Amino acid sequence: MKLLAFAASNSSQSINRQLVDYAIRLLTEGLVEGVPASEVEISTIDLNDFEMPIYSIDRQNADGIPQPAHDFYDTIGAADALLISFAEHNGSYTVAYKNVFDWASRINMRVYHDKPIVMLSTSPGGGGGGFVLRSAAHLAQYFGNEVLASLSIPRFGENFDTATGTLNDPDLDAQLRDALATFATVVAEESET
Repeated sequence: MKLLAFAASNSSQSINRQLVDYAIRLLTEGLVEGVPASEVEISTIDLNDFEMPIYSIDRQNADGIPQPAHDFYDTIGAADALLISFAEHNGSYTVAYKNVFDWASRINMRVYHDKPIVMLSTSPGGGGGGFVLRSAAHLAQYFGNEVLASLSIPRFGENFDTATGTLNDPDLDAQLRDALATFATVVAEESET
């Protein structure tokens, strides 16, 4: 299974990227039930590599769709599955992610290429980025996505040990592993082809 993993944030200190990195570690170390590390090839992207002018129809009509939008769209298309952790800004997507997504949707509305996805979110507060996660999961069906699982991690500073890069809450850690275990169906499908 070729898994594309990234944080929907452009922050160099992104806590959502730290969460993604931990999830990657669980997968690559074979710590997720039903998902053998030998069956998973993981690639990551950084939203900063897809920076573009703010989307507008006027820009699109004048200059076309920028190459970074094509690159983002094609990178998703090359994966078998997706792991995205959504940062929440004022209850919604980060501007960086929304802009890349908006440009890519002008190539094809099915930005996610009908790929299975596990969606995560975290934040410093008790909501754990739940607003953006619910919105992303709800809207995924319109943009070519099968949501296998979603999980919000509240109070990142309390529940994540930044020194070790691990979740220190056993219940949340178990929930994350369960969410990642849904990739087992994708691994099985890819093994058959």
